[in-house]
Parts: sequence; C-alpha cells; structure tokens
Amino acid sequence: MNRLSLAFESFDAYNKQDPNTYTWEGKIYPQEYFLALKLHETIVHLDSQASEELLLASRSQHIGRWEIPRDQYPDGRTGYLEWRRTLANYHADKASAILEKSGYDSSFIERVQQLILKKKIKVDPEVQTLENALCLVFLQYQYEDFFPKYSAEKIVNILRKSLLKMDEKGRAEALKLHYSDQGLKYIQEALALLP
Repeated sequence: MNRLSLAFESFDAYNKQDPNTYTWEGKIYPQEYFLALKLHETIVHLDSQASEELLLASRSQHIGRWEIPRDQYPDGRTGYLEWRRTLANYHADKASAILEKSGYDSSFIERVQQLILKKKIKVDPEVQTLENALCLVFLQYQYEDFFPKYSAEKIVNILRKSLLKMDEKGRAEALKLHYSDQGLKYIQEALALLP
C-alpha cells in the first residue's frame, strides 16, 4: 500500500469511530467519516489536479471532531471562536501524527497543516479551494437541517458568512446545488447582502 492510501485508510478508520451518525440515501454513516468523504469528493470535483497535500487535508480536515464537543465551551461568539481554534489545532495535530506514521516527511506534513489551519485564505489558492469545498459540503449536506433550529434572520446571516469565505468560483458552484424553495430563497437573500 502506498503512503497516500495508507494515510486515507488511517484517517477513515479514525473518523469511523464517530458516535454521531449521518443518514444519506437510506444508509447510516459515522458523521465525520461521511463528511470527510464528501469533502474529498468535492475537492476532486473543484480541482481534478489537486495536490497530494490538498487531498490529504480534505480527508482529515475535521478528524476526531466529536472528541471536543461545542458544549465544553461558553455560549456565544467568543466561546464558539475559541472552540473552533482549539478544534483546528487538534485536527492538524491528529492528521500530522497519522501522516508521520504513513511515511511523510516534516515539510510535507507542515504544508498539510497549513491547509487544515486555513492559513492565508484568499491568498493561497489551495486554501481557497479547501474553503470553497467546506462551504459546499455544508450547503449540500447540513444547511437545511438548520431550519428548525434558527430564525430566518439567523440562517441568512450564517449563509452570508459562509458565502463571504468563498470566491466567485465557489459561489457559482453553490448555486448549482439543489435546495428546497425556502433554502434557495435564503441563499439569494444572503447573496444580496454581500459587498
């Protein structure tokens, strides 16, 4: 087995431990395993020549996410941002350990970490591709689950923040996805709020 296949297999085995589940087309998956596969598929769709580093970052972007629950941090924006920072570093560390065991050297691992931590977004094209893909996976597989939880204003604000992180290519891809009538209406409202 080559090192890429070994790393993918190790990432997948780790994410299959997620106790949270996601049901898609009648089949139940460990949630982070499913989302990692979909993020990887989306990266390949956006960039058929994606680098090995970007492919690995996509498959490990949220590795072990369930191990640091949101409710361990205070409510509100400050607590949310602290949780996200902690998670990003946790994912980068987990991925690095697996990559090292899979035979990658330190400079290669450092690049994967930069991608996972989304350093130089809007400047580094690979980081932007990863951010586009993350937003597209959210829109396709998670976004409409928010409807019962939040007000229309909150949903539009969440969408606006996601769309701001994307570039024009990412937003064009977002408009190709299938939404309910209400889902599309919220997205159009969020797009209208962009600078």
